[in-house]
Amino acid sequence: MPVLSAAECVAKCKVVRRHIIEMLAAAGSGHPGGSLSATEIVTALYFHHLRHDPHHPDDPDRDRFILSKGHAVPVQYACMAECGYFPISELATLRCIDSRLQGHPVKGTLPGIEASTGSLGQGLSIANGHALAGRIDGRAYNVFVRLGDGEIDEGQVWEAALFAAHHSLDNLIAIVDANRIQLDGFTADILNTEPLPEKWRAFGWETVEIDGHDMDAVFAALEQGKAHRESPFCIVARTVKGKGVSFMENEPEWHGVAPNADEKARALAEIG
Repeated sequence: MPVLSAAECVAKCKVVRRHIIEMLAAAGSGHPGGSLSATEIVTALYFHHLRHDPHHPDDPDRDRFILSKGHAVPVQYACMAECGYFPISELATLRCIDSRLQGHPVKGTLPGIEASTGSLGQGLSIANGHALAGRIDGRAYNVFVRLGDGEIDEGQVWEAALFAAHHSLDNLIAIVDANRIQLDGFTADILNTEPLPEKWRAFGWETVEIDGHDMDAVFAALEQGKAHRESPFCIVARTVKGKGVSFMENEPEWHGVAPNADEKARALAEIG
């Protein structure tokens, strides 16, 4: 699988966003907002920064990617299909009975899925286990985990953050999708977790804050995270919920509503 440049990843993001809209419209359900806000980071991981091989998904030295905010799995499926884990045509089976592409990641049904997630708050704990196992086994892989800023309302996230810092899990990189919106509204109104960078630093994590849609900044932060040693690394990625589709951007109602046929056409026209 070829490794893409930052500019090529920007172009790939349009393809990924089109897949997200098309599969959610076909399913008639799902979560567009958080899938679209995560597109740049997940695309950069799969097409440049992750060490992985779709033809050998169980390679013990592969990097691990865990999507803790499992409802945003359409973006992961889109990237995996484009990488060759399964046929692109299978994206149309999202959320269908007996499909390998369920509405949240399910480990064991689809090669390349590292963890079953969707019950929010658990992904960082799972990532801790992978990172600690890598150290014990003498493996050189990195573990990347994508969290939502609404998800980190969960206390388990902060227990896991303490654990990672206490054990100096420097092969662990957490990426917070800080799009400011969760299921019931704006995060600042529901449970304000700001200032996010200062909190992660206080929990013992080396932390950077970036524009999560600036591919050059995404590339630089991921490289910095992979090179950092002696503590876990956190990227606070400031993003826009529904990014790329104007009528979905910054609108809480698009957290978990699929576009109808007319909305699909409008969204695809905007994405290009």
